[in-house]
Amino acid sequence: MAAPEQRLTVIILAAGLGKRMKSSLPKVLAPICGRPMVAWVVDEARALKPERILLVVGHGRELVEAALAEHGLREGVELVTQAEQRGTGHAVQMCMPSLKGARGRVVILYGDMPLLRAQTLKELCDTQAAQASGGAAILTASPEDARGFGRVLRFSEGARAGQVEKVVEERDASPEIRAMREVNTGVYCFDAQGLLEALPKLSTDNAQGEYYLTDCIGHFQAAGRPVFPLETAELDEIIGVNNLKHLAEARWAVQMRILEQHLMNGVRIEDPATTYIDHGVTIGVGTKILPCTVIRGGVKIGAGCEVGPFTQLRPGTVLEDGAEIGNFTECKNARIGGHTKAKHLAYLGDVTIGAGANVGAGTIIANYDGVKKHKTTIHDGAFLGSGTVVVAPNTIGAKATTGAGAVVTRNANVGAGEVWVGVPARRLERKAPKAKPAAAAAPAAPAAPAAPAAPAAPAAPAAPAAPAARAARAARAARAALPRKPKSASARKPASKNTARSTRKTVKPRRKS
Repeated sequence: MAAPEQRLTVIILAAGLGKRMKSSLPKVLAPICGRPMVAWVVDEARALKPERILLVVGHGRELVEAALAEHGLREGVELVTQAEQRGTGHAVQMCMPSLKGARGRVVILYGDMPLLRAQTLKELCDTQAAQASGGAAILTASPEDARGFGRVLRFSEGARAGQVEKVVEERDASPEIRAMREVNTGVYCFDAQGLLEALPKLSTDNAQGEYYLTDCIGHFQAAGRPVFPLETAELDEIIGVNNLKHLAEARWAVQMRILEQHLMNGVRIEDPATTYIDHGVTIGVGTKILPCTVIRGGVKIGAGCEVGPFTQLRPGTVLEDGAEIGNFTECKNARIGGHTKAKHLAYLGDVTIGAGANVGAGTIIANYDGVKKHKTTIHDGAFLGSGTVVVAPNTIGAKATTGAGAVVTRNANVGAGEVWVGVPARRLERKAPKAKPAAAAAPAAPAAPAAPAAPAAPAAPAAPAAPAARAARAARAARAALPRKPKSASARKPASKNTARSTRKTVKPRRKS
């Protein structure tokens, strides 16, 4: 068990309604790179290895709980309900029953700040332990645009010089205070006992009529508990999401971090500005990602692959080493074998394709019948011609071929090495190879002078014709004896005048001699 001073509880405030997001969803469920915003914050909290994580929720508690479970984050997170939102101080007050008797430290995070780095939070805790034991450490920053942040006022002289005297919320600040650049990010590391002493002393005597958590700073100073700032230079970390513009900023910053990590791992991303890769994607060394590619969470890509341009890989897709997925091709719940190619205009859903196969342009795996998704298996070395439609469930055997435009109906199950063509596709029977003609005889050598001819023997009677030849002659004679079919009316229609004129023979009268 950790020493009392090392025990850590993390409180995440996530009860905001998010009216400015223009959505019925709780604000903390806004998606960022394949997962809800609050999931990023829970990861931040877990990086500190706390004893407990308390998540304060209000509007849409059930939705938040379901989202955490869906992304594997529900375990170890205790939900605390704030039925009435009356400020950040009030939200932390809702945690007091869970904090009763707590020792060590309490870190305060926010469900709408997805960009804090674990290293920054560790530095904040280290600052509290080294400089403000029994007190608090506060994360500050100096952005160009303060956009609603509270301002940090420090002691300028005396024994407390450099410490935080108080935090003034923007709505309560004078013009002189608003001109200050250092702002409060709202992230704290408090001594647990000091926090429990300060929380009951909060009041609503302010412009918003709310309980401000920032007022705890003044109560700490009044109790002789030091408060030290830790200023971060990484301004993207302090992005708080209050509207859709902020959400877009946060998503872009998170996306850049994801892309940078893949680049550092040896993935060649040709144009990061048009490449979208969600959280939870694995990509092997030497794989090339071309522009305008979208790769959703849970996709696994091997080494030496090529993806894009204009490709979407959806959840459940696996590309084995050397696979190539190209222009306007979409894969969903698909496993693509090593060195298989699907380079143009294809939809590959709920399918397993073996190694070395070729998927022609315009190929569609028709996997959905309106009720269920059905599976298709395409074995090694198969060749699907352009425009092939494979209706699932189905199987295409190893080294089988489909002709261009073939429609392989459900459960047709093309055999290994077979060729299927047509609509609906049918197996193409291979014709037996024709016998090769006999080789021509070599030219005869010049004949020697002929001896006097002997008297010719009488000619033998001709041999009777072979039965096959007689049958063929009889069949031709029978066909000739059949009455001819009269021409249709359209066929008897006289030709046009021009045609008649052009085809009529000119007969010249004979001249009398």
